[in-house]
Amino acid sequence: MKFMPTFALRYGKTQIPFLYDETQFEILGGEEQTAPLTDAGIGAQLDNPIASKPLEEIVGEGESVLIVVPDATRQTACGQIVNLLVRRLIAGGTMPFNIRIIFATGIHRKVTTDEKRDLLTPFIFQRIKTLDHASKDLMQIAGLDSKQFARLGEIGGAPVELNRALTEHDHVIIIGGVTFHYFAGFTGGRKLICPGLASAATISATHALAFDCETKSRRAGVGTGILDGNAVHEAFMEAASQINPAFSINAITNDKGEATAVFCGDWHKAHRAACEFYASNHTIEIAEKRDLVIVSCGGAPFDLNMIQAQKALEMASLACNDGGTIVFLAECPDGLGRHDFLNWFEAENSAALAENLCAAYQVNGQTAWSLLRKAERFRIQIITALPENETRPMRLYKARSLEEILNGLDKKAKGYVLPFGAKFLIRD
Repeated sequence: MKFMPTFALRYGKTQIPFLYDETQFEILGGEEQTAPLTDAGIGAQLDNPIASKPLEEIVGEGESVLIVVPDATRQTACGQIVNLLVRRLIAGGTMPFNIRIIFATGIHRKVTTDEKRDLLTPFIFQRIKTLDHASKDLMQIAGLDSKQFARLGEIGGAPVELNRALTEHDHVIIIGGVTFHYFAGFTGGRKLICPGLASAATISATHALAFDCETKSRRAGVGTGILDGNAVHEAFMEAASQINPAFSINAITNDKGEATAVFCGDWHKAHRAACEFYASNHTIEIAEKRDLVIVSCGGAPFDLNMIQAQKALEMASLACNDGGTIVFLAECPDGLGRHDFLNWFEAENSAALAENLCAAYQVNGQTAWSLLRKAERFRIQIITALPENETRPMRLYKARSLEEILNGLDKKAKGYVLPFGAKFLIRD
């Protein structure tokens, strides 16, 4: 009897075992074995920042600091890094009451108390004041003067409105994780400011640059792993430059969410260095596309909701032949991510959705277009906690198990397995 290896595919906080034939499937981007950085290792990077003075020479005694961190949909080793940063600031003369932490949620939901404790560690959560961000200011909605946002210029005629807390502290420090992003090029860096702490209007205006309403498709130059000539990245940079953060920490994490590399210093140059390092270690060349691709988002937090999980399909689409099958593992315990997300799928097809999007642009409309476009090009079978009355409108075929799907497919079809979804860029 032929030996069949088992691979555990992550699904939320659990795993789905996959018994596979090595002659049929090739795994693209398996588990990383890089050891996590120690506190001393991260401290050494803080001592030797890129194109920047050390923190001790930037933050003076008695000055206030705002630390910007991601929300629960990101993996950044935030707890370890924030602990080291806060201790360093206090040792340098900054009083704890002069340090605040704000969560860059963009248009995502508010970070829960438990999530804050997990992200920051109980030690920091109990001692440092945290601030919340909401992209829609209730004062603005009521037609009154905004209390949350400061208007700091324009981008292509659209206002740059950023959380006022960014202007109310002597120094702003941004902490983010660097991975691929399907239209901003990479995560982290400038994204902590915009869209992370921007108003809904500013987020919408900058994200709209990703879509070309003349071609009704993704704008040229906008895509995964692209910074130069990427209109969305350039808009984010312009918005962040209105704040000009004093310092940045850009983390690259392993599959457990532990920092394996950090790039500290100038908010532009340190982030660029992190992106180049990440791309050099997470780009996979394939000889051919195949008719079958199995993709996991990589488990929690990457499959928290559909708006986050669908990013894994971008990489799967780069490895699959048009008309092929993509098996998509995405638990989505938080649901779709937006209560109105399904409304976009009332369109007859992606072309009609694109027309609706150009008539009344919304950020999640572009996400819906990207998902529907893939559902038209491939047969996407999904294993998820989402009910069928939500998967069906998105043109996704819900299955009960991976085994059930594989039993219904051609046993001779060559396939790829992507265990960590959007973490690797596939090129043929």
